Amino acid sequence: MLMQSEKGLTLIEALVGLVIVAMMFTLGGPAFSAWMANARIRGTAETVLAGLQLARTEATSRNAQVRFQLTSSLDDTCVLAVTGPNWVVDVVTADAADSVVSQCDAAASDTVAPHVLQKHAAQETQGGSVVTSTADSVIFNGMGRLVGGPAAATTVTITGSNPANCKSLGGELNCLQVQVSAAGQIRMCNPVFATGSVQAC
Repeated sequence: MLMQSEKGLTLIEALVGLVIVAMMFTLGGPAFSAWMANARIRGTAETVLAGLQLARTEATSRNAQVRFQLTSSLDDTCVLAVTGPNWVVDVVTADAADSVVSQCDAAASDTVAPHVLQKHAAQETQGGSVVTSTADSVIFNGMGRLVGGPAAATTVTITGSNPANCKSLGGELNCLQVQVSAAGQIRMCNPVFATGSVQAC
């Protein structure tokens, strides 16, 4: 009668397996971290793009002025900030406050002042991204153009926690920009691409 041998792992086989898994995590960790940082940058850029597009669309559909504002927070202590990670979109009316302070903690509404249409908190895109803009607010008119805007495009730059780690500066992250022209055109671009590329800034 044949005896069936017992199957299983020896201690040495288990240790070799653990060493291999540890090496894979060690080698793959930095690449995974960069991938996660790039995903957060893209998520933040897409929400800024969506907020600006919402403001422009609402301005043209309402034939009214609609404002996109970057803010320091979304509570009653908020202030306008060119490095604001949060944003508020509201209808500019005679009874709407010029300051964002009264709007950050207001509920989204279209019928009562301050006429907030939408808000976005930085943590909704897992944070970790740095937003820097050339203007803290942008107002679109009923034609979809910027109101009193600068001749040059307003640019919102989204980077990782270390802005010097962008590929355009020799780093490893795909930092992005969202640009708004004086004519109201909105686009997302990547500074790493050369002029002539569709994705170039």
